[in-house]
Amino acid sequence: MKNSRFLNALLRKPVDATPVWMMRQAGRYLPEYRATREKAGDFLTLCKTPELACEVTLQPLDRYALDAAILFSDILTIPDAMGLGLSVNEGIGPRFERPVKTEQDIKNLAVPDMEDELGYVMNAVRLIRSELNGRVPLIGFSGSPWTLATYMIEGGSSKDFRETKTLMYQQPDLLHQLLETVAHSVTDYLNAQIAAGVQAVMIFDTWGGVLTTRDYASFSLRYMQQIVDGLNKGNGDDRIPVILFTKGGGLWLEQMADTGCDALGLDWSIEIGEARKRVGDKVALQGNMDPAMLRAPNERIREEVKHILNSYGEGSGHIFNLGHGITPDIDPAKVEVYVDAVHEFSRRGCC
Repeated sequence: MKNSRFLNALLRKPVDATPVWMMRQAGRYLPEYRATREKAGDFLTLCKTPELACEVTLQPLDRYALDAAILFSDILTIPDAMGLGLSVNEGIGPRFERPVKTEQDIKNLAVPDMEDELGYVMNAVRLIRSELNGRVPLIGFSGSPWTLATYMIEGGSSKDFRETKTLMYQQPDLLHQLLETVAHSVTDYLNAQIAAGVQAVMIFDTWGGVLTTRDYASFSLRYMQQIVDGLNKGNGDDRIPVILFTKGGGLWLEQMADTGCDALGLDWSIEIGEARKRVGDKVALQGNMDPAMLRAPNERIREEVKHILNSYGEGSGHIFNLGHGITPDIDPAKVEVYVDAVHEFSRRGCC
């Protein structure tokens, strides 16, 4: 591996500088991404064509000194493979033609075949690993069972999660049945990505933060724990680190760290130094600059990078990232300022 900073930091080994990557780093803020998407015709074709998914995965690495690549895909690949009829439209977002509405709908769901219905993802992983040729590590990912279930029940994104929370409070056993099927699917999916060649995996619990503490433990964290326990993580130098990220999950860092994951992703609502005090050396921390900071003047971006590095403090175990995905309106030149500042300030041990 030509650049192993990212993997070393995840395992809290020494690094020469803090590694940095961005959620959604292959995305619409890049003109080359938009050109490839136009060539594909639509978002799902882009996701389902391994050569194009590989192309956009590598695009940000050709622009910036990033320390990791992340597989270009979508968190809704699993429910799509379950036959719910996914469509993704510009300005509307993801929609399912056949959302899960009844007990029979839940009983009819089956765990997809990972090399058949989701074989395009594994083919993309294999191709990306080959094209990277050890340049940086490749991250695989999935949505969390709770997050995937909200989309499956609501039929798309939601502001109040009315259908999901109604099911949760009226028929909790039925929701648990759905979450069991999804958790089994996510475990198989991430293990298939690992077998295909990803070198770290991340579970995105985008909507865990909408739950109460009690419900988060029961309907979200429980199933992420199940996945962590079921992953083929390996040992020693071949170990596959696992990152958990719950947006809005700052209340529950200790419980998340107790799952046996290797790192926690943080959004921008918590000071990273405080988070480090709370979890100690149990896990690495990833984060956590507000993505909107990339709209600021260059010196303000550099100042914020410095602040977050200072807040984390000395030692390894920090992977610099945004607190959520980069947004499409960001000037690509701002990303260069951000990435270079992380390496500059952390390598000098300054600030």
